[in-house]
Amino acid sequence: MSLFPASLLPPSSLSDLVLRPLHKDDHLLGHLDVLAVLSPTPPLSAEQYAAICESMTSRPETYYPIVVFAPSQHKIVATATLLVERKFLRAGGLVGHIEDVAVSSLAQGRGLGKVLVVTLAALAEKLGCYKCILDCSKENIPFYEKCGFYHKEYEMVQYFGAAKKPLPATPTPTSSAPAPEPSPSKAANL
Repeated sequence: MSLFPASLLPPSSLSDLVLRPLHKDDHLLGHLDVLAVLSPTPPLSAEQYAAICESMTSRPETYYPIVVFAPSQHKIVATATLLVERKFLRAGGLVGHIEDVAVSSLAQGRGLGKVLVVTLAALAEKLGCYKCILDCSKENIPFYEKCGFYHKEYEMVQYFGAAKKPLPATPTPTSSAPAPEPSPSKAANL
């Protein structure tokens, strides 16, 4: 069973692969293995996977995870998720967040990452989002520019619990000159 209606997705240009919503049993087809290309992904039991899917479907109009399925291999080879956030800004406008774009090492170089990102951006627009955003590493900026995005701001992060990481060491100044103070207009925005 799909986590959202497949009819929401634009037509796919993939010939030998299937672009579709995530199914509740996709853990059997390697969904977590593909995510492990992106970041360490702990194993989940079938029950845990189903509970996560159930949590997503209990929030309609919020989660839109998609996959690229390779029928010849009977495996998922790529995945990404669109999260839709309602904002008080813009009179309750919607913002799309693209997350967890991952392509199996066996399928890299086929343009699947771009297919995922372009598909989710089109879905965000179709759902009425006024913008679509994503976070990425500096090295991936050129890739996302090819997908129609542009560099705008900076990401900040704070980890909690077992994932908590120490703050990076403050760089040692190379001169004895004091650091410049932020301008009043920029300081007010912090």
